[in-house]
Parts: sequence; C-alpha cells; structure tokens
Amino acid sequence: MANMSLKETIRTDLTAAMKARDEVRSSTLRMILTAITNAEVAGKQARQLSDDEIIGVLSTEAKKRREAAVAFSDGGRAEQAAKETAEAAVIVEYLPAQLSPEEISDLVAKAIEQTGASDVKAMGKVMGVVTPQVKGRADGGAVAAEVRRQLGA
Repeated sequence: MANMSLKETIRTDLTAAMKARDEVRSSTLRMILTAITNAEVAGKQARQLSDDEIIGVLSTEAKKRREAAVAFSDGGRAEQAAKETAEAAVIVEYLPAQLSPEEISDLVAKAIEQTGASDVKAMGKVMGVVTPQVKGRADGGAVAAEVRRQLGA
C-alpha cells in the first residue's frame, strides 16, 4: 500500500466504496478521479500527475466543497450543504494532515524573519516563501490572513 500512488489508492478505495454501496463516497471519489484526469490532460501534453500535484487538485476540490457548503447553508439549503460537507470530508481524508493555526503562525513568523518583511507591501514575498511549505496542508486564505495580521495590516 505504501508504494501505491495517491491516484491508485483513490481508485482502489472507489472499488471498495462501490462494493459497499457507499453512494456519497463513490460519487465523491469518481469526481476526484475526474478532476485528476482533467488536470492530466490539460495543457499541451497529457501526463501523469505526481502525488504533490494530485494533492493540489484535491485541495482545490475540497475548497470548492467548503465554499459551496457555506453558500448553500447561507441560502437555507441545508440538505445540499450537508452533501457538500460530506464530500469535503471524503476529500480531506486524502490530503496531508492540516496545519494548526499555531503551526501556520510559526511558519509565517519564520518567513517574515527570513525575507526581512516589515510591512504589508512585502506580503507577496512572504507568501512566496510560505505557500510551498503549506501546500495542501492549509487554506491559502487562512495563511494570507495570518501574514496580514503579522505584518500589521
């Protein structure tokens, strides 16, 4: 199992979910595999995505589900919001462990020190250092908010 790629793991889990007649899991895993395939054929040449690139696709898909759940919830469509939340929960299982707010704060503080940033004008520099470190492990919005907070914006 350890030497299986993330995509192979998702395919294997899809087969298990279908056998178990787990509708939410099956449909979510199918959607994820479609998103991965779309990313592989996007661009000039079709290619295999690395696990890191797949994590990027999964992060995007999880974020879409969270945002949709909030939108449905705000629109009074609780059933649809619950479906989006359930899908996000399935996707998150394939992402690396998420960073805590304290860990994000520490990474941002180190990046600010490393770049010598002193005000919000240097936010791009700080984000450039932090983003690769948190890829797939933290929401970009949360990281940007912490950078702004620490730079006193």
